[in-house]
This record gives sequence, structure tokens and C-alpha cells, in this order.
Amino acid sequence: MITLRERVTHYGLVINLPTDHTAATVTAALLEVFAAMPAHLARTLTRDQGAEMARHLDFTAASGIPVHFAERSSPWQRGANENYNGLVRQYFPKNTDLSVHSTEHVNHVVTELNTRPRKKLGYQTPAFRFRQAARAA
Repeated sequence: MITLRERVTHYGLVINLPTDHTAATVTAALLEVFAAMPAHLARTLTRDQGAEMARHLDFTAASGIPVHFAERSSPWQRGANENYNGLVRQYFPKNTDLSVHSTEHVNHVVTELNTRPRKKLGYQTPAFRFRQAARAA
């Protein structure tokens, strides 16, 4: 699974990768997700140093979205995403086989997380804030 989080609205996504997480598969999945996102909300991507991002230049060439990398062992440089990972782990604990979860189940979890009110958003939901931001283009 790949987790993404829009940093202003806190809207999160989980991309299910049931077969593999090679650089080619991850790049294709990211391109698909970012193509569906409003351009003004998809300006950069910050990732960790994992091998699955080896084709980041292909992603940037195809999407026009630059990829930034957090320094090794510096999760605070991706704080919003790390927080989202913690929320996702409530549904998919560490050391579990993530490939057994259907895309429908993963989408249900994403919907549940994005419709959960957040104190940081004045008790609005990330889904509400994302819709507002998408319309503001």
C-alpha cells in the first residue's frame, strides 16, 4: 500500500498494491492517482528513501510533479504522512499481510478516515476541506 496525504486539507489516500510494490508498479499507481487530482492540489510529492521510488524521474517527467525525498531516518520531514500512516495502521496493523485486503475494503477505510472530523481542521472533515479546495481552482 502507498499512503498519500494532501498537506493543507489533510485528505488522505491509500493506494492498494495487491500484487507487488516495484518501482514500475508504484510509479504507474501514482501517475493514475495524480492524474485524477486537481492540478492546484498536486504540486509536489514528498517520499521516503524506499527503492519503490527508484523511477521518480519517470514520474516527474510524465506528471510534471517534482518529487522530494526526506532524509534517511527523518520521519518528521514527512510528518503529515506519518500521522496518516498511524491512522491507517488502526485498520491495517504492522506485520499483517496487506495483499489480502480488497480495493473495496481499502476504499472504505479511506472514506472513513476522510470523513472523520479533525480538531486541527476546526472539526471539519478532510473530505469537506478537500472538496472546498478543489472548487477554489
